[in-house]
Amino acid sequence: MILRRSRLVAVLATLLLGLAASLVAPASAHASAVRDGASQPVYSYANAVRETVWVDTGLDTDGAGHHDRVAADIIRPSEPAKAGQKVPVIMDASPYYSCCGRGNENQVKTYDSQGHPVQFPLFYDNYFVPRGYAVVLVDLAGTNRSNGCVDVGGQSDVDSAKAVIDWLNGRATGYSALTGGSTVKAGWANGTVGMIGKSWDGTIANGVAATGVAGLKTIVPISAISSWYDYYRSQGAPLYSGTPADLAGEVESQSASGKCGAEQRQLAAGAPYDGDWTSLWQQRDYVAAAKKVKASVFVVHGMQDLNVRTINFGQWWNALAADGVQRKIWLSETGHVDPFDYRRADWVNTLHSWFDHYLLGVDNGIQNAPMADIERAPDQWSTDASWPAPGTVTSTLALGPGVLGAPAGSGTVSFTDDPGKGENTWAAEVDQNTPEKTAFTTGPLTRDLRMSGTGSVTLTVTPSTTSAHLSAVLVDLGPATIRNYQGAGEGISTLTTRSCWGESTAGDSACFLDTAADTTQVDETVFSRGWADLGHYASLDHGVTLTPGQPYTITLQLASTDHVVPAGHRLALIVAGTDNGLIDPPDTTPTVTVDLANSALHLPLVGGAGRLPAPGRRTGLPVSGLTGRPNGSVSDFR
Repeated sequence: MILRRSRLVAVLATLLLGLAASLVAPASAHASAVRDGASQPVYSYANAVRETVWVDTGLDTDGAGHHDRVAADIIRPSEPAKAGQKVPVIMDASPYYSCCGRGNENQVKTYDSQGHPVQFPLFYDNYFVPRGYAVVLVDLAGTNRSNGCVDVGGQSDVDSAKAVIDWLNGRATGYSALTGGSTVKAGWANGTVGMIGKSWDGTIANGVAATGVAGLKTIVPISAISSWYDYYRSQGAPLYSGTPADLAGEVESQSASGKCGAEQRQLAAGAPYDGDWTSLWQQRDYVAAAKKVKASVFVVHGMQDLNVRTINFGQWWNALAADGVQRKIWLSETGHVDPFDYRRADWVNTLHSWFDHYLLGVDNGIQNAPMADIERAPDQWSTDASWPAPGTVTSTLALGPGVLGAPAGSGTVSFTDDPGKGENTWAAEVDQNTPEKTAFTTGPLTRDLRMSGTGSVTLTVTPSTTSAHLSAVLVDLGPATIRNYQGAGEGISTLTTRSCWGESTAGDSACFLDTAADTTQVDETVFSRGWADLGHYASLDHGVTLTPGQPYTITLQLASTDHVVPAGHRLALIVAGTDNGLIDPPDTTPTVTVDLANSALHLPLVGGAGRLPAPGRRTGLPVSGLTGRPNGSVSDFR
């Protein structure tokens, strides 16, 4: 049939418009699911497809003579596939699905008598599956229903999740069973993936993003590691006495533990207690590969997280910023806590918009919203257009005897390491002359002073023995109500009531225990910290034995944070040796002398150092030359 010219033009225009729309929006942006700028719960959760696929990682980490397979438990709406539509994936890859559990209620995966998945931990499936997403929970190699070995942030861990993304994009092979079985294709998936997870789970998201794998569109790392060295060591100082082998042993399945002795021995040997920067740590440094990241990144971290310490988010954020990665950040006053448990409604709404934009292609403006949300006091939040905050200037503050921000430092001060004391005692006794620390303070501030970003302190020190560990902490001196980050809930209390976020079945409830802020009244708040082994003053590659009486210069990186010291409070820098409970002590008990003329504090201050009051001399501190965590094993960082 020959079309008339006017009708032909109309038909061609329609086809071109349809082609353009298909190129702009992902195939998963179903008109039936997206209305009013957001995906809607239009699909049945009860009738969702629940299945497990075992994906070939291409590795043989347990020496079994065949490739490892990782279990990917999948829940997806059944209706899109029947209509010829494909859906995006929200993925959480974890070692914790059977040993330890996820979330505030330590939920584990459960299965029916045929081995089909029943309970998917956390709320992601309950909330997002009815809105047109698939949720895929991956057991890292060597855990739960996967074979292979755990290698704690190495290639096996990262490839466990990367292989599933490859499978979702047709680049890897999936099977219907752990061994043998028939091949399974992900014909229902559109290849678009977002990864999310807290702690180890979020760490894997960082690691996979650093491979640049195609199909990964966004990651949401919560309280996550960016370099495993900085989980176990701080500039040469040991944070824990254990090695990654201990952590692997905690999460490996019973079947894997009998086959993975060689892997565990490698993990132990590659993480020496001396704090050297070995090849094992280099292989687990995702910051070094940040240039490969193609996905957008939504960073979430507690500024008082003393488990996964905040240097991890700070260095990751800075590397991503240098390469122009689209990003967003939430910083809370909590410790190692998920935002679902301290800002639940706002978190679910924000995460919903984030995934809708980056996985469904919804033009909801989330990418243009303020970049940073910062908790200023319990449940009180502020926003910034960018982070660190606009107007932040790195400012150098000289150290005088007892004085922070002196015009020019001179003389020396000394302290003797006391491993029995730490930052809480130092801060409470900041104005007392005690031998285990030296303190420098400002006068009362006449206006608020905000630190936003990552600071450092350069120290020229002379040890009296052949080894020394150094600690530097920043303290806000003044009364405040803060989250009780040192309490059992690390800043939250768990209530007996429940609220529901999504749809439920008999085996998988969408209703979770509510929480509230756990607060405490304090007279001083430690808000940033740094630790180092002086023997690594020149290089992390190899520490050296110190020469007593010889001066050394080292710069301690302070924990990334965003804190306002209010007008009327004072700012303090405390320099000492072992920070009890947070680093292990050296093998000697040194007296350390600080050369004030060649030491200084460097802080990212909004508005610069001009917001500090004029310094004044303090007395009562140990001054010379003026004539002119308890030791323990690796923590579980779920």
